[in-house]
Amino acid sequence: MDNLSLFSAFAAGVLSFLSPCIFPLLPAYISHLTGSSVENGKLVVHRGKMFMLSFFFIAGFSLVFIVMGASASFVGHLFAKERELIQKLSGLLIIIFGLQMAGILNLRLLMSEKTWEIKTDRGRGVIRSLLTGVAFGAGWSPCVGFALSAILFLAGSSETLWNGVGLLSIYSLGMGVPFLLISWLLTYSLQLLKKINKWVPLLSKLNGWLLIGLGLLLFTGQLQRISAWLAQFTFWDINF
Repeated sequence: MDNLSLFSAFAAGVLSFLSPCIFPLLPAYISHLTGSSVENGKLVVHRGKMFMLSFFFIAGFSLVFIVMGASASFVGHLFAKERELIQKLSGLLIIIFGLQMAGILNLRLLMSEKTWEIKTDRGRGVIRSLLTGVAFGAGWSPCVGFALSAILFLAGSSETLWNGVGLLSIYSLGMGVPFLLISWLLTYSLQLLKKINKWVPLLSKLNGWLLIGLGLLLFTGQLQRISAWLAQFTFWDINF
């Protein structure tokens, strides 16, 4: 798998985490998972418990994303003979998603939202966190859906099923790592959340422009060429 696709997937994951529909609600996510409260401007929670439950939450949505990636790659493999057409269509759709996120387009059709809610008992635990993560991954929102769909289209145009699995694994990692980092920092102070929250609309637009660039590269067939050129400046490569 080329490094540029991996970087794009990870960046899309990070920027998805920093989207308006996730980042400002982070204290609520953590409180829901751990039963913590806010006191003296910080989250009061046992850090070990928070990391454990957060890990299973991340595992839940990662599982959903990875299955999606494998399915997209499988479908793309079925139409391997039309790979060039699939790449162009995927690139075009990614560009449209990017224009929507950047605020250039305002298509109501793309603003529809579907969420799945899993009701569990009031007991706190790893199963609850895992199911909450699955519900989060299965729920579509205008913020996460565009970036996720773009990476799924990229996975669908990849050569092997493992490429799709790898892309969505990296995308999940891009969301999971900052989730754990910011969660840990919030146990010290909520001020960081307020400071970063000011930049969330700009980061959302940045995510849109990232998708536009990725879509253009895929549509024009330049993605692999640029990746091959970048590979000569690196000492490692990742293949799935």
